[in-house]
Amino acid sequence: MAPPTAPNPTPTTADPEKNSGPHTWAVRLVTVGIVLAALNLRPAITSLGALLEEVRDGLGMSGSLAGLLTSVPPLCFAVFGSMAPRLAKRFGASAVVCFGMAAIAAGLVIRPYTGNTVAFLVATALALMGIAVANVLMPVIVKRWFPEKVGTMTGLYSMALAAGTSMAAAVTVPVTDALGGDWKSGLAVWAALGVAAVIPWLPLVREKRTGIAPQQPAPAPDARSAAPAEGDGLRIARSRTAWALACFFGLQATAAYITMGWMAQIFRDAGVSASTAGVLLAVCMVMGVPLGFVIPRVAARLPSQGPMVVFLGVCGLAGYAGLYFAPASGAWAWAVLLGISNCAFPLALTMVGMRARTGPGVVKLSAFAQSTGYLISIPGPLLVGVLYQHSGGWGVPIALMAALMVPQIVVGVFAGRNRTVEDEATAQAPTS
Repeated sequence: MAPPTAPNPTPTTADPEKNSGPHTWAVRLVTVGIVLAALNLRPAITSLGALLEEVRDGLGMSGSLAGLLTSVPPLCFAVFGSMAPRLAKRFGASAVVCFGMAAIAAGLVIRPYTGNTVAFLVATALALMGIAVANVLMPVIVKRWFPEKVGTMTGLYSMALAAGTSMAAAVTVPVTDALGGDWKSGLAVWAALGVAAVIPWLPLVREKRTGIAPQQPAPAPDARSAAPAEGDGLRIARSRTAWALACFFGLQATAAYITMGWMAQIFRDAGVSASTAGVLLAVCMVMGVPLGFVIPRVAARLPSQGPMVVFLGVCGLAGYAGLYFAPASGAWAWAVLLGISNCAFPLALTMVGMRARTGPGVVKLSAFAQSTGYLISIPGPLLVGVLYQHSGGWGVPIALMAALMVPQIVVGVFAGRNRTVEDEATAQAPTS
């Protein structure tokens, strides 16, 4: 009878985040934590986009410097996101996410009152550091706690992320007006959401882990012996699928951060009022609420996600064409189309979970695709700011946005093929 009893202590002691005590409460707490964390992953960016003109005037920024400001998010996501697996291995994924939420709150409450551009950028980077580690670890936590519901939980996470994004875009200007028109208070108020997100992760911080990648759930208890351990064997950079997914992630991030950083300004320059421009940005972001829940569920049921990539890309091309030819008269339609196109983000997250077969594979692929992807996305927002300043209008920047959508579709179709990075690594092993 020894063999039947041997597996029982292993899962209950080796994965404390998942199995300590009566774990039902922990699962519910993690669900709440995931939702609150997701709500915090974009307000730092879209609240700034809604008040970018006021911030530029207040800090004396040029258009090029404002472009640099909109490039800070992907830069921080690339740099700090690459650190997330090592931090989680040492301190535990939940502890790192908890720290990330605290960093978001601290950065958001500090940055409006720094008084100069450099300090504003540093405080923004603090908040973005918290966002970066949570970005990378959310797919890992979903895979660990909800291995049979990856599509559903990714959808819930994506929906909450879109809700936070659109909420910040929609209400930042009205809240600023209600606070006497002070843009500093209008930005700082979002720190409260970060404080709320710390709370559900605090009980899980005590569950210190010895490694980021736990054993696979019950259906595959010996997965560690069936795949390379983390850090051994699986050379993620040798996988063409991993590179395709990283490029897809980077190009969709480029489009998303250009949209979040500049779309409100495009509408304002076309004659739309500041409050309406903020609402239009919110409409664009809120499309991710229903679609962010639906797309991962549909994608998880398809062997290939290529058709979904093409559909989202065509919506983006149509939205950019509208912004180019009739930015004000068709503003609502363009906001909807670009909002649909921006749902490439939850699709990319879903593909991270589908293109890796094992827990260690998900960890490595998530870190690689997001860190590399965000590095790829850094020049886009900055280049848009430079082109806007030197061309004297939005025609050239919008043409650039549309041009980038074409390679996004191509690499997305390649990344959506039905294969895993572990299989590619195994196939390459004899020649390496």
